[in-house]
Amino acid sequence: MKLILLGPPGAGKGTQAKMLAEYYQIPQISTGDILRTAVKDGTPMGVKAKGHMDAGSLVPDDVVVGIVRERLQQADCAKGFILDGFPRTVPQADALQNALADLGKNLDAVISLEVDLEALVERLTGRRTCRDCGKGFHVRFDPPAVAGKCDACGGELVQRDDDREETIRKRLDVYRAQTEPLAAYYGDAGILHSVDGMQDIQVVKANILETLTAK
Repeated sequence: MKLILLGPPGAGKGTQAKMLAEYYQIPQISTGDILRTAVKDGTPMGVKAKGHMDAGSLVPDDVVVGIVRERLQQADCAKGFILDGFPRTVPQADALQNALADLGKNLDAVISLEVDLEALVERLTGRRTCRDCGKGFHVRFDPPAVAGKCDACGGELVQRDDDREETIRKRLDVYRAQTEPLAAYYGDAGILHSVDGMQDIQVVKANILETLTAK
């Protein structure tokens, strides 16, 4: 099974990718993770990426796609893979398609997790993390027994910078501009399937599996 998971920040792509990877016994491929690994291992593309990162610039698409291509050639991808949060733009999708064609691979499906963006803002801005032990809470959906204090260790609960409303709305604006067009791209290719991502995590997983079985 060769999949791409699409959806805005906080839609649950990482969670679903992890569960699907376990179900299908295939790797979950997150570009952030493989970028760091490629740099650490000193692969040809990792060396290129490190040069851009050391200079404080964004890693260009051709290098990111090159790192994805390196990863897809590894033995554990023989049965398939799940791309989590990549591609992010139509040019990246074009480059990925060319890389897959060169490797003799085809995507089986693209799953788009559909979520209400305002509900998503509430979900993300309500998250709190213990400064000491890292345990997570939510002010509405999973509040601590004592406001602002961790149930596990009594540490102070803090809001991460990337969970602040201004930051989240900026990320969603970028998603609308750059990533939403991928729905039309993969829809035209006939491999896009939409799943309601606002449901319980296990229900979302079951709906994805049902969609993949029926396609």
